Amino acid sequence: MDVRSAINRVLVRLFRRINTLEEKAICKDEFKNITLNEAHVIEAIGEDGASNMTAVAKALDVTTGTLTISVNSLVRKGLVSRERSEEDRRVVLVSLTDKGRELNRRHNQFHERMISEIIGDLNEEEVQTLAHALDKLNGFFSSYEE
Repeated sequence: MDVRSAINRVLVRLFRRINTLEEKAICKDEFKNITLNEAHVIEAIGEDGASNMTAVAKALDVTTGTLTISVNSLVRKGLVSRERSEEDRRVVLVSLTDKGRELNRRHNQFHERMISEIIGDLNEEEVQTLAHALDKLNGFFSSYEE
């Protein structure tokens, strides 16, 4: 098998496996009714206070209409609260509830553990090479969207 085929096989398996493991790690116990997509919405909202729906949609690269569907579900599930801005009533602000912050912490722990495992046995040069390769991969995905 040539190296290009091997890289393709690894990337396809890796993307699929990360999604599966992330969902298993996050969407269980009291969060078993949460989808991985909803967990990513919670991550984008963040824990720094109220976030503008437009900014969250942009961070997720989705429309505000698509985000609204997810936020409606997250509000019903008690993970997100929504309110109108006092300065501009047209602006909708979303923030995490205590339960939402707990899910976000679980999500962050999964990512921290994943990164620690990946770079744990690498030397600094290998870490930099990996970071560079992943940055190039991200650049491909960004340019592919355009």
